[in-house]
Amino acid sequence: MTRDADGDMLSWDESVFRDESVFEIDYVPETFRHRESQLESLKYALRPAVRGSRPLNTMVRGPPGTGKTTAVQKLFSELRTRTEVRTVHVNCQVDSTRYAVFSRLFEGIFDYEPPSSGISFKKLFGQITDQLVDDDEGLVVALDDVNYLFYENEASDTLYSLLRAHEAHSGAKIGVIIVSSDLSLDAIDELDGRVQSVFRPEEVYFPVYDATEIYDILTERAARGFHDGVIEPTELELVADLTAESGDLRVGIDLLRRAGLNAEMRASRSIVAGDVESAYDKSKYVHLSRSLRGLSASERALVRVLAEHDGERAGPVYEAFQAETDLGYTRYSEIINKLDRLGVIETAYADVEGRGRSREISLAYDAEAILDRL
Repeated sequence: MTRDADGDMLSWDESVFRDESVFEIDYVPETFRHRESQLESLKYALRPAVRGSRPLNTMVRGPPGTGKTTAVQKLFSELRTRTEVRTVHVNCQVDSTRYAVFSRLFEGIFDYEPPSSGISFKKLFGQITDQLVDDDEGLVVALDDVNYLFYENEASDTLYSLLRAHEAHSGAKIGVIIVSSDLSLDAIDELDGRVQSVFRPEEVYFPVYDATEIYDILTERAARGFHDGVIEPTELELVADLTAESGDLRVGIDLLRRAGLNAEMRASRSIVAGDVESAYDKSKYVHLSRSLRGLSASERALVRVLAEHDGERAGPVYEAFQAETDLGYTRYSEIINKLDRLGVIETAYADVEGRGRSREISLAYDAEAILDRL
């Protein structure tokens, strides 16, 4: 494709995209660069499953947008070619209770969802393990965004059931991969003692991509997703620099897509710096948007109250939240803690004259950006 200087504009039925799906956040690339050592560590932990044994349990940690989910998905894709190993990927941001997790496992094994009511956890658990034993298959479970199970105090019960499955049902071979983007979460320390005694995972850390790695990955993604000549190295470097500022590769992938859409809005066959810069105003909030999508109605209500009362003390915020939801202070405090751990807000304790210590709450993002995404 030619640059705009040639005066060759995009017609209404043309696109700058060769394959727009390449820029979806959950797209799994054919080649997965700069994570070779992490992939090898994960393969080491999963190799026993291929031999018919229980795989090693694994804890995958790292900041958001560092390739953790993609690595697990690529390995699961390889394991699915092995008839003796089943894999189930659970998004704990969506399925944040033990029952919800095991319902997802049931669906992964039987290819249909369990009844929405009338089936106890014990029966659900038994049907899953019985099927695994009958088929003589191992199961590898990835609890992605496992931090959400901790936020809901469901992590210990969920892991205990998975890790003790072979004792409750002889012959059941289940391995667990927990994936967390919350670096403040010490998963082992926060588990019950009964779980700590049996959960000794291999640890695999995914660091932030450096600027060179980001440019390399985004260049390959752009080559697959755009037609030739749509984006030049100068604009790609700008995308990579903005991505490096956030440390989240997902920002760069979203930024490429939005920049392409901006070019199409101008009926242009090529992306210019202005397309990238205007797209960044939205792409930089990828992490915020993802965090908000996983919140319940009452949690979103509190976020809205916080944004509308930005800068006010905790007292008026709680009063406004209670008036809207009729929920008490205990639940209010639990949600505040969760939002703090998600990085949506920041909290700190300060001395207040005549009142002792009080928790101050501030938004981690611009209030208008939060309200727009709610």
